[in-house]
Amino acid sequence: MVSKIVIALGGNALGNTLEEQMESVKATSKSIVDLIESGNQVVITHGNGPQVGMINSAMELVKNSQIPLTMCVAMSQGYIGYDLQNAIREELLSRNLNNPVTTLITQTLVDPNDSAFLNPTKPIGGFYSKEDAEKLEKTGIVMKEDSGRGYRQVVCSPKPIDIIEKETILELVSAGEVVIAGGGGGIPVIQTENNHLKGVPAVIDKDFVAALLAKEIDADSLIILTAVEKVAVNFGRPDIKWLDSLTVEEAKKYIKEGQFAPGSMLPKVQAALEFVSSGKGRTAIITLLSKVHDGILGKTGTHFKM
Repeated sequence: MVSKIVIALGGNALGNTLEEQMESVKATSKSIVDLIESGNQVVITHGNGPQVGMINSAMELVKNSQIPLTMCVAMSQGYIGYDLQNAIREELLSRNLNNPVTTLITQTLVDPNDSAFLNPTKPIGGFYSKEDAEKLEKTGIVMKEDSGRGYRQVVCSPKPIDIIEKETILELVSAGEVVIAGGGGGIPVIQTENNHLKGVPAVIDKDFVAALLAKEIDADSLIILTAVEKVAVNFGRPDIKWLDSLTVEEAKKYIKEGQFAPGSMLPKVQAALEFVSSGKGRTAIITLLSKVHDGILGKTGTHFKM
């Protein structure tokens, strides 16, 4: 039976330079095409934390002034999507498959009164030492420590409430296309007078957008790809426990205990819960990119269930 799958690909998996990204998407495309070759309909979202930070810094350097973060998100959607769609198309053709591949510049509606606008939490750009982070903070940039890996700039990250192009995405999927959409969580916009969509300075978490998109196109599965094969509790401790499955109640308990790092595993778990709780028979998996096919077969990954 054909399944409709939404895949959330982490921005960190795409490398930190254009050259690294070109190499990374080749490996990424093989895993994605494995699912397509098995007869699944696939929609891909991707992160852009490192990439949007690089674009923002580069544009400031060239223009000697800031440009809207929304434009940086749009640029990242374009160039990451370009690399992804070409790599996926090449891999499809190498297997004698002719599915068209499309990248869609996507806007995500947010609430202008979302409290997230008062509390920047979403990491973008590269990692800095504590000393360098303190220097950047003096310029007004908000910096936070990121899971023991160093300090990164953080920006506001409101929750998505709608995906503007959802009907177009669904039509493309129904026509047999492989769709790359919601890149970097989508371009955050608010609805103003006269039906105008106004961009707002923020970056939306791609895992929450993936869950919302999966619900809105009535997907069967949400697969969130990350840097570890399974979700764990007591992470980084001698008594670490890797989890094959999680019920909604178990996951809520672990979240309350603070088991999952904010800005890292926490939004992934929350997005998985949001999707599986939204309808009967919906499944969510968190695993490694290289293990995605085994994850679908139930051989690995953390599987979420009601």
